[in-house]
Amino acid sequence: MMLLPRSVLITGASSGIGRALALAYAKPGVHLALSGRNEKRLKSIVQACADAGSSVNCEILDVTNKDDMRTWVTDVDNNEPLDLVIANAGVSGGTGGSGETENQTRMIFETNINGIFNTVFPAADLMRARKNGQIALVSSLASFRGFVGAPAYSASKAAVRTYGEALRGLLQGDGIGVSVICPGFVESRMTAGNKYKMPFLMTAERAAAIIQRGVAHNKARIAFPFPIYFLSWFLGSLPPGLTDPLFRILPKKNSVTGI
Repeated sequence: MMLLPRSVLITGASSGIGRALALAYAKPGVHLALSGRNEKRLKSIVQACADAGSSVNCEILDVTNKDDMRTWVTDVDNNEPLDLVIANAGVSGGTGGSGETENQTRMIFETNINGIFNTVFPAADLMRARKNGQIALVSSLASFRGFVGAPAYSASKAAVRTYGEALRGLLQGDGIGVSVICPGFVESRMTAGNKYKMPFLMTAERAAAIIQRGVAHNKARIAFPFPIYFLSWFLGSLPPGLTDPLFRILPKKNSVTGI
């Protein structure tokens, strides 16, 4: 396992945690492959990473496009064999009090789950052939217990976490490490739409530093901050009948999506 990756691919790199991770890995001798849907924001982070000394490949991509994703991941790997792939792209949605709409629900599942598959499968195929590499999947602390204001988001991130943790065992024999990342509230375009107080809100740069350190040690689960992690895990372990009254009074998400 290479703890200091020299070739890193990150989806959803145009903002939030993805952008901060790109900057964290950017340094001379490191090749970055970055994707996102917003061309202006993506070009901005590409320039910042190039200024830090990295060579950068960027693509305007929708992670839900299976064929485009496989082509891009394969092309990047052919030029710079990938050491680390971070499947970060994701969306959230809400309607400020009434929960997610049907269209938002379908979009969230398509992006947050199939987008992960479209990143992981081509990367794993390539890494398996050389018995080396690492994959990190971005889930959420919301994966431990469904929130009434964001059921599709919570469920999609629960699927990512469970899938990633099982994938770790599956790929271990192939020399591939897998880490699942479960952040709490992090400053981003996604959380900017939340009008309620977010406990232990941290900057994307601090979150990236925690993630980078955990990935370097091939941690199975990188969950933070600890107080919210423990509370999420504890509430998720209780019978829903006990926690439903609490979750019904929690604030709902406002309408916001982002990759």
